[in-house]
Amino acid sequence: MFQGSMPQLMAAYNQWQNQQVYAAAGQLSTAQLMADRGAFFGSVQATLDHILWGDLVWLSRFTGEALPASPAGELLYGHFADLHAARIALDARLIEWAATLSADWLNEPVTWTSKMYGFTQTIPRWVQVQHLFNHQTHHRGQVGTLLKQFGLDVGVTDIPMLPMLNAT
Repeated sequence: MFQGSMPQLMAAYNQWQNQQVYAAAGQLSTAQLMADRGAFFGSVQATLDHILWGDLVWLSRFTGEALPASPAGELLYGHFADLHAARIALDARLIEWAATLSADWLNEPVTWTSKMYGFTQTIPRWVQVQHLFNHQTHHRGQVGTLLKQFGLDVGVTDIPMLPMLNAT
């Protein structure tokens, strides 16, 4: 039975889903990956890049590390192989980071200002952590639709099917 925290579960789920999505997306040509398909970020590549960018932005808020150099909407990685390698490394980092979080830290109120929406609020950190994982899921769903348009299926996406929850 799983004994971890919600952030640990979501970090593991994120890694599993990214493995599935990147395996499917890896079957596309560069032209297909970069083609504007009418999604919010246009292409499969740009949407996957945005997810990584968002993860880096939120992680920097939590850890105090430097923000990504590129603003929202600009590609961090123009080549799928580079993006994939960065995704693998960041997923491992998110798993390690999630294992360090305490209930006290998660419940601590934090005041922050959204540059995207131009407001300031004070909320417990767990709300921001949950948003990090919700943001990933939201945009991965968009990628799943784009991949389906190419005839590719990312597979099962339900949390209860996460392999670590079904290991005997």
